[in-house]
Amino acid sequence: MPHTHRSRLINPRLGTYFGIFASAFAGLVLLLLIVEQLGVAEATLGRAMFLVPIALYLAIGIAAFTRVPLEFFASGRRVPAAYNGLALAVTAMGATGTVALTGAFFIVGFDALCVMIGGLAGFVVMAVLLAPFFRKFGAFTVPSYLGRRFESRALRVFSAVVLSVPMLLVIAAELRIGAYAASMMTGLSVPLAMAALAVSIATGLMVGGMRSLTWSNVAQAIVMLLALAVPVSIVAVLVTNMPVPQLSHGPLVRGLLRIEAQQGLPIIVPPMMAFELPGEGLQQMAKRFTAPFGLVGPGGFVVATLSIMAGVAAAPWLLPRVATAPGVYEARKSLGWATFLFGLVMLTVSSVAVFMRDAVLDIVTVEGLAQIPDWLAQLVAQGHAEVEQRSTRMSATSFSFQRDAVLFALPVALGMPAVMVQMALAGAVAAAMAAAGAAAVALGNILAEDVVNGLSWEPAEPAVRLWVGRTAIAIAVSMGWAIAVFAPTDPLRLMLWAFAITGSAAFPVTVLSIWWKRANHYGALASVGCGFIVAVMAIVASEARWIEVDSALAAMFGLPAAILTLLAVSAVTPKPGRQALEAVRDIRVPGGEIIYDREMRIARLRKRRTS
Repeated sequence: MPHTHRSRLINPRLGTYFGIFASAFAGLVLLLLIVEQLGVAEATLGRAMFLVPIALYLAIGIAAFTRVPLEFFASGRRVPAAYNGLALAVTAMGATGTVALTGAFFIVGFDALCVMIGGLAGFVVMAVLLAPFFRKFGAFTVPSYLGRRFESRALRVFSAVVLSVPMLLVIAAELRIGAYAASMMTGLSVPLAMAALAVSIATGLMVGGMRSLTWSNVAQAIVMLLALAVPVSIVAVLVTNMPVPQLSHGPLVRGLLRIEAQQGLPIIVPPMMAFELPGEGLQQMAKRFTAPFGLVGPGGFVVATLSIMAGVAAAPWLLPRVATAPGVYEARKSLGWATFLFGLVMLTVSSVAVFMRDAVLDIVTVEGLAQIPDWLAQLVAQGHAEVEQRSTRMSATSFSFQRDAVLFALPVALGMPAVMVQMALAGAVAAAMAAAGAAAVALGNILAEDVVNGLSWEPAEPAVRLWVGRTAIAIAVSMGWAIAVFAPTDPLRLMLWAFAITGSAAFPVTVLSIWWKRANHYGALASVGCGFIVAVMAIVASEARWIEVDSALAAMFGLPAAILTLLAVSAVTPKPGRQALEAVRDIRVPGGEIIYDREMRIARLRKRRTS
């Protein structure tokens, strides 16, 4: 049989297409900058910045229409590493990790690093322990992999139900924070903006599934990175004369430390397991920026880092994307790109927080009577900030800011054009759509493949699979929207709960399914159930104030319980069969034909012989 080089599987014009897209977005920004100077209203600028990119995302998603199940569920297994890594980096934490963490860094400084470190560690663990082997198996979903690895239909269906919960939390979190940004751009109410985003996401993804998601995610990632990097780079030039904010914000920190000490910002000594990242609403700068372990104790910092690490590594909306890579090398390379780009985004977010702190603290260093600058008065009028002036002088604690408005307040503080603010908002909307879409497609695939067809190893007819998959994506988006509307909760907390539940229910069984041959389906079923139940009970107990541990740290109970349950139950129940052991040996050799594709090929041949 002739050999076809794998590079021919990849469209060589992808770089050209997305270069055109990036140029179109840059052209939109430049055009709006011109018309702003001609006197066009800011509301019109915001609506244009909202509608045009969404129209482009929808065009990309609809253009990726497919009638082939492998394209719909795995993007044809031909996504280049750089594009896969770009999508993974942006969808790992979405707008919540960009917008909410900017405010968290601004308010509590060092303590927010646990989220950044946990995300980076999660990608590293995924690359080393899971990605090459999951790609070798090639299942479209994590429950499909677990069911086939342990030869258990019950495990497949049960894990599908359990893992649907964190994905619904992610969809709800991203819709809420995306709607917050969209309402600032368009003037729509938050519920109406949320409905518009949900409809846009479902419309763009139903026609092509994972294929539509992959290419629309790349476009959204480009918008998010440009919208995040361009305004803060301009600020860096204005403040430090260097256009590299990730490096140039460091010297500012030394000056901030002196001002913070003069202003009497406290150095807090928290309890060991404290964990109090700022929530929604107006918040004061709580502590000195670089002072470690202020509102987050040393134990809480470590537990939160490990919880996020486990959640990211085994996330059912992230891990299946490695199976879209053309080969094992590309799968590993995808995670390398994801780690680099995720770290770059987090460094940029922290630099935004530093520049914003510098702008705020400049107010209190002015000699004589402190005056509220125009930019701060504008933020106060919009409800994004509050100033408490008890005397003729103001201090660092006189200012309160909306956590989720800090990212968009920086261009205002530096007197930049309104289009720069709208650009930052467009980046937040893009990140929210990317992350919510990734979770929705993953959940739709689980509903279609593991719930509707979970009791059969034989796949349905291609037309039926596609119809069910498209319907399931719409259902997934609708369910996430319903949670966001009827059970509103802080998006950052929803994201931390999702990682805690995923880390407890999925991480132990996924890792040990590869690295411990003795694990059997009894232990896997018990581990998934125990990890989920313990984590959810810990969240409920914490929110009800029955225990002192914060609900974001629920994985400190669920993860050990799941590991011990898997080890104990597997040890006292029958050993796995020969077929399961052979599957493990096959998985541990990443190269060669994908196991899932081989099984489907054999099933098709068997069906032809019997027909």
